[in-house]
Amino acid sequence: MAGSRIADLFRCKPVGAIAAEGDDNPNELPHELERSIGLFQLTMLGVGATIGTGIFVALTTAVPLAGPAVIVSFVIAGITAALTALCYAELGSTIPVSGSSYSYAYATLGEFVAFIVGACLLLEYAVSASAIAVGWGQYLNELFVDLFGWRLPDALARPPGAGGVFNLPAVVLVSACMVLLLRGAKESTTVNAVLVVAKLLVLLFFVVIAFTGFRSENLAPFAPMGVAGIGAAASSIFFSYIGIDAVSTAGDEVKNPRRNLPLGVVLSLLIVTGVYVLVAVAAVGAQPWTAFAGQEAGLAVILRNLTGAGWTSLILCLGAIVSIFSVTLVVMYGQTRILFAMSRDGLLPRIFQKTDPRTRTPVWNTVIVAAFIAFLAAFVPLDVLVNLTSMGTLIAFAIVSLGVIILRRTRPDLPRGYKAPLYPVLPIASVAFCGYLIIGLPWDTFALFGVWVAAACLIYFGYSRKHSRLA
Repeated sequence: MAGSRIADLFRCKPVGAIAAEGDDNPNELPHELERSIGLFQLTMLGVGATIGTGIFVALTTAVPLAGPAVIVSFVIAGITAALTALCYAELGSTIPVSGSSYSYAYATLGEFVAFIVGACLLLEYAVSASAIAVGWGQYLNELFVDLFGWRLPDALARPPGAGGVFNLPAVVLVSACMVLLLRGAKESTTVNAVLVVAKLLVLLFFVVIAFTGFRSENLAPFAPMGVAGIGAAASSIFFSYIGIDAVSTAGDEVKNPRRNLPLGVVLSLLIVTGVYVLVAVAAVGAQPWTAFAGQEAGLAVILRNLTGAGWTSLILCLGAIVSIFSVTLVVMYGQTRILFAMSRDGLLPRIFQKTDPRTRTPVWNTVIVAAFIAFLAAFVPLDVLVNLTSMGTLIAFAIVSLGVIILRRTRPDLPRGYKAPLYPVLPIASVAFCGYLIIGLPWDTFALFGVWVAAACLIYFGYSRKHSRLA
């Protein structure tokens, strides 16, 4: 009896059954999701979920850790993301369904591991959206200063730990994203694509202006905190590569997923990494690295200081507001789809699976996610949110890379729309890079993460194990 209970923890969901859930079905039932997302929208989904966090928000916390060498930190994080992206591309073309690395883990490592990965993803998405929403209020205040000469009081514009009591702008942002998501996936991704193009143009504007004030002396000393500082900064900003995972959460709603999922992952990563490195070089070259600490709406302040003109800061603030809106929108979208997949497998209550017959969106799922994210954004300090997101992201990425190795060995016969190159070196290197960045996170992040995993275990053994569709 005990042996069978232990075996239940590692029961794997058949790959064929997972893939069948994502196949186009002419007799589609009303509760199913709709395939309405093309390659361009999918790529913009990945870019939209990524650009806006590491550049608009986390740069001011990462530069004090590494100095000008934060450029190297972005490269390290980008390399890690690239290795993982190629693994995501393979699994996404093999198992093209919603759920991302949760679904991949269910097929390769078993139900209990999949549930823990799902919990990591939920932490990653919820906390990431909260961290982004906190940063939105900073740029909104800068916009108010430029336009009206006043700002929201700190008590309503900042979270606890940063001089605030209740972060009102963050709650407004999350509520607006919730309303848009309830209108449908096609509408949400179309709006996101427009917003992404707009913010890429704004970042290009920043780079052009910042390079006019570029000073090589601002790059010295290049690595004042040494190798440890570079690694710590890379660990803290890795959450800004969450967009890779967001692409794969759309598996049930992508047209021709075996082709478009891997393409969407790779294209979004190439765009994001190029933009990140370019903006980081321009920013640290235009301002001494010591000035970044505690600097709110950092990119807007850099432009104002360089030009002495308020209109440049105004454009940047508008771009950041649009950008962070799109990131929050996509991250919330991704979390609802992971909850949908877990509920479909019986591991979470059915309320997360129910969709509106007209819009084909998971309504209560979206409302619950929005309420949870708004609460975190309103009351939890930013630095805690950023590090927790990095932890969840890195663990999910490592599991995906392991999944590639396991599935290659156990099911070499599966049709794959794409195969990661340099197997098995590439997925092993991905796991190693993820482990290196995890080690660089502060101890309190490990403690909080341990509490989260313990809570996930209670839910699994108290509810999920009994209600699993594989039981």
